[in-house]
Amino acid sequence: MRVLIVNTTERTGGAAIAAKRLAKALRQEGVEVTTATRQRRLPFYLERLRIFLANRCKKRNLWQVDIANLGEDITRRPEFRAADVIHLHWINQGFLSLGDISKILQSGKRIIWTLHDQWPYTGICHYAGACDRYTTHCHHCPQLLHPAEHDLADCTFRQKQQVYHSANITFVGCSQWIAQEARKSALTQGQRIVAIPNAIDHGIFRPTDKGEARRHFALPQDKPIVIFICQRISDERKGMRYLEEAMQQLPDVRVVRVGKGGDFEIHDEREMALMYAGADVFVTPSLEDNLPNTIVEAMSCGTACVGFHVGGIPEMIHHLQDGYVARYRDADDLAKGIQYVLSHPELGAAAAQYAATTYDEHRIAQLYIEEYER
Repeated sequence: MRVLIVNTTERTGGAAIAAKRLAKALRQEGVEVTTATRQRRLPFYLERLRIFLANRCKKRNLWQVDIANLGEDITRRPEFRAADVIHLHWINQGFLSLGDISKILQSGKRIIWTLHDQWPYTGICHYAGACDRYTTHCHHCPQLLHPAEHDLADCTFRQKQQVYHSANITFVGCSQWIAQEARKSALTQGQRIVAIPNAIDHGIFRPTDKGEARRHFALPQDKPIVIFICQRISDERKGMRYLEEAMQQLPDVRVVRVGKGGDFEIHDEREMALMYAGADVFVTPSLEDNLPNTIVEAMSCGTACVGFHVGGIPEMIHHLQDGYVARYRDADDLAKGIQYVLSHPELGAAAAQYAATTYDEHRIAQLYIEEYER
């Protein structure tokens, strides 16, 4: 069996990391895997320009939507022609246009599409928030500065309807939450939708001596440490301001921020695993999320997690058993959760045990192989 894994980038972003880990897990099971990523930047810039102009030259939500009006025809690539299964992951920002996706669906090959966010079954947004128009038909999009009946969301939704019509797609949600939301969409009716979590390499992400990990990063040995990790610290969707507000109630706890604009920028997985192992608590105050790789990584390293009750996070953190699920957008409850985990160090071992079975590479690879062979 030959599988082509398709993702916009090779390394940048959570979807790229998940796709890379899946490719490794599949190869270990004897599957022949190749990858396809974006080769041209021009479609990306032209798509952003179209969205920018539609918003009357305002940058608001410029990165929260995609219209897939331009892209690359990967069906011409030799790796596509050789593949038996086309496995789409995150294909936005000028990689695949809706026209390109249509060609892929019409190729006659087995199509699997992993849902790393909601874009495949909404009009243009990656996360719909409180909006549920995608269950009927997207229009008056709240992500646009000037929503209207026939806005970009309406236009793109209609195009997706045409592209998906008569197609045979298996949508795979990384979480039960996103799979359940996908089933509600008017775009996915008649398609197969299942849930399979992301895999983790337990050879890298595993419990390590806390003191050794802290010495590696010159972190204090005598203070509780909370870590916050995201690609860009200033990303409002990741909820850093709620963590800052919560930490005002915990003055003796040290916060370590990892990511662009933070205390550390770490790009090596083994270094990242050491950082998780050196912390007492991992906090993810995301306001919108699917199945964050960071929670899987932290739990695998024996670090209990605290996060808001949103998206797939309550599926990952079992309240008071291996972490704490705080009330949504409630900084006080977030602080309470951090204190609870600090007071119950045994939660870390429970988190590691859960992660070892749920996100095991062999298990996840076998679940995907079953879908490939259906």
